[in-house]
Amino acid sequence: MDEKRIAELEIRYMHQQELLQELSGVLYEQQKVIDQLRAEVDRLKQKLEAEPGLVDARHDERPPHY
Repeated sequence: MDEKRIAELEIRYMHQQELLQELSGVLYEQQKVIDQLRAEVDRLKQKLEAEPGLVDARHDERPPHY
């Protein structure tokens, strides 16, 4: 009975190890995308700061329905 239980625990452990590796890969890929998006946002911020005319000046005005 103990051998069967140990074998089951080993199988569970192996499945958990595989899942952990898979999740680690997914997390790595997501972090790469986040880093790329942050870099793009930074570039867009710099572009907006360099060319203030790109933003509509009426942005701060109250809409007509107020």
